[in-house]
Amino acid sequence: MTESASHDEKTAGPTEWLNLPDVAERLDLGISKVHQLIRDRALLAVRRDGIMRVPAELVANSTVLKHLPGVLMLLHDAGYNDEEALRWLYTEDDTLPGSPAAALAGDRAREVKRRAQAVGF
Repeated sequence: MTESASHDEKTAGPTEWLNLPDVAERLDLGISKVHQLIRDRALLAVRRDGIMRVPAELVANSTVLKHLPGVLMLLHDAGYNDEEALRWLYTEDDTLPGSPAAALAGDRAREVKRRAQAVGF
């Protein structure tokens, strides 16, 4: 991870993790399609305890959060790896309802996308 984050930022992290078979079941997709979503940066997965896992909050109502693929692509274009993108998504922000990940599920999703675009500049 990069050292660019200030020391007063709070990173909460996901409250629940899903393994890839659970993601496939929740999205009603085959496991190979879930792997494709991850490769295409439409879904974020990181290794935890040796197993690829997805934050459950990013898979809501049997779909990937609408703006998540765009945000992930913007962060990747800005040089973020998956762990750094996860940290960015879960760093508390007083100007959002909690973290960018929490805001993606609500009416501030476009603002999160705008901020992700700004990190590349």
